[in-house]
Amino acid sequence: MQSIKAVSVLSIVATALIACSSTTNSESATASTNSSIPAEKFDLSEWKITLPMDGDGDGKIDEIDVKEIQSYSHPDYFYVNADGHMVFAAPNKAITTSGSSNTRSELRHQLRGSNTKIKTKAPQNNFYLLAHPLSDRFERLGVRIGGKMEASLKVDHVATRAGHPDKPPAYSVVVGQIHAGKDQKIIDLGLGFGWGNEPIKIYYKKFPHHDKGSVFWNYERNLPKDDPNRTDIAYPVWGNTWENPAEPGDKGIALGEEFSYVINVHNNIMHLEFTAKDKPTVKYSIDLTNNIDAYGKVDEFDHPAGYTGDWNYFKAGAYNQCSTKDAAGGWYTACPGTGDWQTDKANGDYVQVTFTKLKVGESTPVK
Repeated sequence: MQSIKAVSVLSIVATALIACSSTTNSESATASTNSSIPAEKFDLSEWKITLPMDGDGDGKIDEIDVKEIQSYSHPDYFYVNADGHMVFAAPNKAITTSGSSNTRSELRHQLRGSNTKIKTKAPQNNFYLLAHPLSDRFERLGVRIGGKMEASLKVDHVATRAGHPDKPPAYSVVVGQIHAGKDQKIIDLGLGFGWGNEPIKIYYKKFPHHDKGSVFWNYERNLPKDDPNRTDIAYPVWGNTWENPAEPGDKGIALGEEFSYVINVHNNIMHLEFTAKDKPTVKYSIDLTNNIDAYGKVDEFDHPAGYTGDWNYFKAGAYNQCSTKDAAGGWYTACPGTGDWQTDKANGDYVQVTFTKLKVGESTPVK
């Protein structure tokens, strides 16, 4: 770990602890004037959203920043329903973020709030692990060490058609995650950080002929994209993991059935808790600073220092895993879609998730 400290302290400081102004891609945001505004029911003072659309025609996916989201909703993709709950939807076919073939209606946590003088990648806008080489300095500056996200939600719909139904992401949606930062300055250190991987993605998957779906979470090995060992390790919650086509039966979760999760990263440990009515509470703990998995076994293929040198942030919403791309890779499910929302919705080629609770704050110790 000393080698990480020695190089990182010299180089990561160069990312600027106190950053200057940055720009946003939110010119297409249009303030809503009705009562369906999510920010009126949920605290979105530290969230921006990415939507599956290009409303201003600039060829880029729309991002509604923290300031604009306070008065924003979209009638198809992001709104509050009659029960006062926050709805996210994304069709299979739409504009996507760079580097992804999957659509999303998804929030990204921004610790800076509406203060865009702080850059997106700045320490003040993200959280770190206690083992990070600069954690002492970050703490003195008020930078967050660890963090906690709590959510309750119902998956209303997952895509019902896939060209490659045998590929694991088919018929699934990600409803919460921690994303490590993709940062070329950190990659250039050559220590195995800055790749932009995900220490957790929470999935719901339901095959179209099943009565119930499964909830599980994936840990991504923190390796470069071209490393063949960079893959997701799936851990069950209720039902099966993503490669198992069996009907989960009573062990699963139905569409429209509420469940909750807590992601609590305290110091270096990610503590997870999943709860649902009439279901067993499921808990996991995993140290994010080494290569020991959630079962306590050494993963010889993972980075030996885990995510120690990365900066991280929370995401929540509906990240559609039914890609329309048809290619050899395991992520490309060739799901159908026209790009017209009403047509795709009628055909079942979309995902929709409704949140009844979403809260982010400082981590808490686990007894």
